[in-house]
Amino acid sequence: MLITMPTSAPASKPANTNKGAAKKFYAITSSAIVTVLAMTSMPNQAAGLGELFSNNNAAQSKFLPVDKAFQVDSITKVTSKGTRLSVAFDITPGHYVYKDKLTINFPKGISAVPFTFSQSPVSIDDPTFGKVPVFTQKTMVATTTLTTKNGKAAKNVPVIIGWQGCAESGLCYPPEKIKTTLNIATRK
Repeated sequence: MLITMPTSAPASKPANTNKGAAKKFYAITSSAIVTVLAMTSMPNQAAGLGELFSNNNAAQSKFLPVDKAFQVDSITKVTSKGTRLSVAFDITPGHYVYKDKLTINFPKGISAVPFTFSQSPVSIDDPTFGKVPVFTQKTMVATTTLTTKNGKAAKNVPVIIGWQGCAESGLCYPPEKIKTTLNIATRK
């Protein structure tokens, strides 16, 4: 004798369970997990970050703060072709600056020639970006010339210089921005 079951009916029925007890068990379990994670994860994370950037002399930091790893200055000079902007990097040994992450942003009506560099970049196999050109030298200067599109002078032009660097020992610093204002000279 062959017995068939309708396709809409469940194939088997679970044993009689106490749904209220199951909900309480799940509630207790999930709140216990959250409590345990909160008690262990936060202090461990804070300790880990504290170790990375601690100024405590007893435990020297593995990584320098970004402003100690890279000292960056911008210098302008009026030329017959416009205003030359130089971005000087003093790179601490064991660190590097990405060539392709060096950017400059300015308002409409202003133009800039591509950067030229005082040093040649070296190619590395970066864990984040793959094969990329970087500057590892102690001192590197990137230079561009800014002009107005109408050829007239402009005062207090807002300029944002962007860049990013990393420590060879494994820390990639977040992208940095330097905000400044420049006076752009008349082209002669």
